[in-house]
Formats: sequence, C-alpha cells, structure tokens
Amino acid sequence: MGLTQHPLSEAAAVLIGVGAFVVIVLDVGWRIIRHGTVMAHEGAHAVLGSLLFRNVSGIELHADATGATVMNGGGCLGDVIVSFVGYVGPSLFGLGAARLIEFGHVAAVLWVALFLLGVLLVGLRRSFGMITVLLVAGLVFLIGHFTPAGAQIAASYGITWLLLLSGVRRVVEIGARSADGANLRSLTGLPRLLWALLWLAATLAALAVGGSMLVLHR
Repeated sequence: MGLTQHPLSEAAAVLIGVGAFVVIVLDVGWRIIRHGTVMAHEGAHAVLGSLLFRNVSGIELHADATGATVMNGGGCLGDVIVSFVGYVGPSLFGLGAARLIEFGHVAAVLWVALFLLGVLLVGLRRSFGMITVLLVAGLVFLIGHFTPAGAQIAASYGITWLLLLSGVRRVVEIGARSADGANLRSLTGLPRLLWALLWLAATLAALAVGGSMLVLHR
C-alpha cells in the first residue's frame, strides 16, 4: 500500500460515522468500545505526565472499564493539567487520526494506533488491560497486514470516528462523578460539574473539528 491514499468520499465518511455513532449509542456496542476509550484516557494521562517529566510507574485497566495511571506528584498546575487531560484523551487521539487522514496518510492511522498500543502495553501493570490491549493490538495488526487497502481505509475511519464519539459519551456517562473530577475539585476548589462541562465542551469541539476533517476534506 502506498504512503498516501485518497480519503473516502463525503458520503462514505458520513456512513462510517453513522455506523460508529450507532455502536457508541447502543449499550451492547458501548460495553466493548468503552475499553478502548479507557485505554486512550489512561494513555493521555501517561503521555502528558511523561512530557511533564513525571515518573509514570504503572497503568491499570480494569474489567469494569475503569483505570488508573500511577505517577509521582509535581506542581499544582501540572497536577491540574494531567488530571484534566484524561477525559479529552480519546478526542485528542481522534483529532490526530483525523489529521492524518486529511493529509492522505489514511492507513498510517492503523500503524500509529498499533505503536501507541505497544507503548501502553509496556507501561501496564498486571491487570485486565493486558488482555484487552493485546486483543485490540492483534486486531489492528491483522487489519493492517492482511486486509486489502479498502478495508484498511474503512478501519482507519472507523477508529477515528469511534475515538471522537466515545470521548463525548464517556464524559456524559461519568464525567461529573469521576475520580479525575474529584481530584480537580481538591486541587482547585472548583466543583466537579464545572470540570465535566469543560470536558463536554472540549470533546464536542473535537468531534466537530475532527468530523469536518473526515467529511469536508479538500
């Protein structure tokens, strides 16, 4: 497969987006997809923590689709940023994937996702996540290595839409009751609901921008 590929038509991109939306909305689909959303959530904590020179000592992903990233503390501002980024993590990864697609590097979404899953796996403590991350990584590898170009392009779009949409659902589902919200309240004195509203605004904005990249590309 070439280094660049032509993006899908607007109709095809919308169709995949509608399919991803149905999967996210239906509980039977969400029970599966939310595990990937938590991977992106905890991965965002770990990546930003590392960029801020925190020592990330381990990541846990649990069977109930919750997780934790353990790292040493730092300044208050850094703690606020690291705590905040988790719930926008899936949306940020989705924006990055949409940007790759917009530039024509459609299949690269699969390989970047596989690389990030590998990094996540290295940082995992023994937990349920060792099963889910390996399963998802294996599926991405099989698609990227053994399927035709059309399937790879469709999968890249699907992954991108799922990241953008699942970020919104996760905030709606648990944002105001989240441990991150409680931590942010203790750090800043601002109520959990305010942080949940900020997460919701950020994820909706990411969905709008990322969706336009996928559908209204030039």
